[in-house]
Amino acid sequence: MGLKRTLIDVTPLRSSPQFRRLWLGQSLSGFGGQMTLVAVMFQVWQMTESPTWTGAVGLAQAVPLVALGLFAGSLVDQVDRRKFYLLTISGQAVCSLLLALQGFLGHVPAAGVLGLVALQSCFGAGSGPASRTFIPHLLPKHQLAAGLALRRIAFQGAMLLGPALSGLIVGGLGVGACYLIDALTFIAALYGAFGLPQMDPGDEPAGPGLRGVLDGLAFLTRTPVIRGALLTDLATTMLSMPISLFPLINAERFGGNPRTLGLFLTAIAVGGVAASLFSGTFTQFPRPGPVMLGGSAAWGASLTLFGLSPNPWVGLAFLVIAGAADTVSVVSRSTVVQMHTPHELLGRVSAAEQIVGQAGPDIGNMRGGLVADATSGAAALVSGGLLCLGAVVLVGAATADLRRSSAPPHPHTAAASP
Repeated sequence: MGLKRTLIDVTPLRSSPQFRRLWLGQSLSGFGGQMTLVAVMFQVWQMTESPTWTGAVGLAQAVPLVALGLFAGSLVDQVDRRKFYLLTISGQAVCSLLLALQGFLGHVPAAGVLGLVALQSCFGAGSGPASRTFIPHLLPKHQLAAGLALRRIAFQGAMLLGPALSGLIVGGLGVGACYLIDALTFIAALYGAFGLPQMDPGDEPAGPGLRGVLDGLAFLTRTPVIRGALLTDLATTMLSMPISLFPLINAERFGGNPRTLGLFLTAIAVGGVAASLFSGTFTQFPRPGPVMLGGSAAWGASLTLFGLSPNPWVGLAFLVIAGAADTVSVVSRSTVVQMHTPHELLGRVSAAEQIVGQAGPDIGNMRGGLVADATSGAAALVSGGLLCLGAVVLVGAATADLRRSSAPPHPHTAAASP
């Protein structure tokens, strides 16, 4: 019984056919997305051989999310969330097809590739917040953390297999084949979304335009537990994301082999999958706020050790630990945010969470590339890891509500209480 409670809880997959279908579709689509991430970085690196340019891949993803995310989140809180999601992921699929076309034809400059990445991110600014509103709608509150852990293991599973396979396909068939596979996986995402019910925003939809955005920001400002959770993640990701440094580290430690480039993301995914498989150890913990702070601190410490490691394989082991810490932090953060957000505000708060969870790392990757150009890859990694640790301590010390935040008890736990 003790071992069962430490393993990932698959009850949401059994109890909700709609969640199961959505989960399967998004899992396959996420697999294609991870393949594209490696393919874009490799293509841009081959064109430029500059860590600043590979960092700009993250910037191309981040700018649309930051510029459009809050307005897209406000729109999610005004319309049928299911229809909005179907529209935006269709746009993402078209962008993947355009990436595949340029990959097969060639002769497109690096700036053109980044332009397509940015266009796809514009659609992602809408599909992300819409998707994040689905789990609270489909699952009861006591299954929310388990559902988020299942979503996370799907992401980490895609991250585990996608980059490794992408390296093999890029080495054998070229980047165009990776982009085409990504486009085809959107069929699975559409399949999952078509099974969802109509999802109206509730009795109090967001106001139009800027007013709806300002209402969402006002809620974030006056809710310390959510504000603290998002600030922790924003500070750590902007300061310590290492992904843009992987081509440089791969060149230094493995001679630039495309087949080993995928190992860096795979190592992070191995740790993430392991943490997800044993997510019962932290999803049932009654205080997700401190769990998030601990996971964020472990992420910074692991990246510092990765930068200091002289042995490339030992360095990959530290990335495994970082991946586990990241999963603990992300699942706990999402639990805190969704448990403290009213249904009618989920789109806007989810948009803010997406900006933090995706644009933060993208900006952090750009920071890492600039620091590496000015110093070295190791210096960028170590300085980022130490800054991450400092940021976690500051936000945790300044936000008492985050340290005390609690989740509703699981029925089995409640039943066992006297």
